[in-house]
Amino acid sequence: MAERTTYLLGLDAGNTVIKAVLFDLNGRQVAASALDGQTSTPQPGHVERDLAELWRNTSTVIRDCIEKASINSHQIIGIGCSGHGNGLYLLDKADEPLLGIQSLDTRGAALAEKLGASGNAQALHRLCLQKPWPSQTATLLAWVKRNTPEIYRQIGTVMLCKDYIAYKLTGRRTTDISDMSGCGLLRLPDCCYDDDLNALYGLPEIRPLLPELLDPTQVIGGVTAEVAETTGLTQGTPVVAGLFDVVACALGSGVVQNAQASIIAGTWSVNQVISAKPLVSEKIFHVSSFGKERFVSIESSATSAANLEWYAREFVERAGFDADPFAYCNQLVSSISPSIDDPVYLPFLYGAAKGAQMRAGYFGMAGWHKEAHMLRAVFEGVVFEHKRHCDQLAAAGIHFDTATLAGGGSRSQVWPQMFSDILEIPVTVAKASETGALGVAIAAAVGIGQYADYEAAVGAMTQSDRHYVPNLSLSGHYAERYKIYSDLSEVLLPLWNRMSRAGLLANDGTTVTNELG
Repeated sequence: MAERTTYLLGLDAGNTVIKAVLFDLNGRQVAASALDGQTSTPQPGHVERDLAELWRNTSTVIRDCIEKASINSHQIIGIGCSGHGNGLYLLDKADEPLLGIQSLDTRGAALAEKLGASGNAQALHRLCLQKPWPSQTATLLAWVKRNTPEIYRQIGTVMLCKDYIAYKLTGRRTTDISDMSGCGLLRLPDCCYDDDLNALYGLPEIRPLLPELLDPTQVIGGVTAEVAETTGLTQGTPVVAGLFDVVACALGSGVVQNAQASIIAGTWSVNQVISAKPLVSEKIFHVSSFGKERFVSIESSATSAANLEWYAREFVERAGFDADPFAYCNQLVSSISPSIDDPVYLPFLYGAAKGAQMRAGYFGMAGWHKEAHMLRAVFEGVVFEHKRHCDQLAAAGIHFDTATLAGGGSRSQVWPQMFSDILEIPVTVAKASETGALGVAIAAAVGIGQYADYEAAVGAMTQSDRHYVPNLSLSGHYAERYKIYSDLSEVLLPLWNRMSRAGLLANDGTTVTNELG
């Protein structure tokens, strides 16, 4: 490649996989590398990762991506990182890794419920437009304070996933407004830290522990000499503050204008709409901001493609299976026609927005049902929970008549059509397969002055690929199936509550005994 060609490096850190993706200035993917990290569950409900491994994997994929592209790293003119929101990533007072909790963790379920019932929930919502929930960064931090005070005393910096990677790249402890607003630690719409907010979580002392708060496109520093040596990057290459991954995915799929909707079928079911002002409604999950007059109203839960990943891991990737497990699943789903008596699947492997105690399950299985029926139920159940979230947005006054689909589920040849049929709207799939990495590359392009703003960068660097329209002949079928799905979720809720109280389902690794405050 010619030396004058320049590139942007987007890093995308999910709950397990870290990706490095190289793009040219038109958003064309040049090379990519990914590594799957290890997740540990030291106790029921606890989902953690080794931060040293996360950085080793990050270094490896960066070097591998550069080698695959066969370029000189001097040609990389900007770097950005997106990461899964919430969870909790801690450095100690010597800036060494202390604890990494992922956003699938439910140890804080009992504390979130207690915070919500304490009278603080409405006051919290007035400040940050979010209520306490189990994997929320603030709730987890409060849990650490109450349950592992020996760890809490060691905290030097409170970070989010992508902030740790940016810190390792540059040596600077920073975060950005999209991630911090998404995790309930900023006052909105001002997008600033707030001592009253911290106190409501029972964390009045944490302000010195919070990293410097920046705009996503702001350059935080350059790649250090040590990192250049281990990754193959060039020392001094500018790194921007980065983005909450759901916002990055929206930008990378071409969604940047007010009233545009972005649906992400990834580990989480993310359903979001952009607006110039934050939506103030207790009906929706939360609001994130990624700049002045740039807000995203979000309904989400860990109920999406993680269910298919679980199925493929536990039942498809068996001994001797050497084909693509997801292609196998899509083929099976395509092989049958929908029927009203198909089994119903509730996609609550990691709880649900309505309660961490909710669990996944198949219902209505019969002797004539095959694996194809079970898989189709998974696909359908995931979309039904997306629909429930979209209905919540509508109930709060947010309406949209088209959507762009991103995330792993968008790569399926089956799922996008099912989304269009069940939501009864046209659905577009972006051309980029790695929309999170592209979105943060877009932020880097703006930060280094390559493009004037997000609109210009998105216009130049994104394209649509596939378009789906609803099959109206299935409207009645899906309406009835969705009613069954919804009724099952409601009917089972008392049973899940009973099982949780009996200790048969462990939502919280310990019992909360300390007083709030």
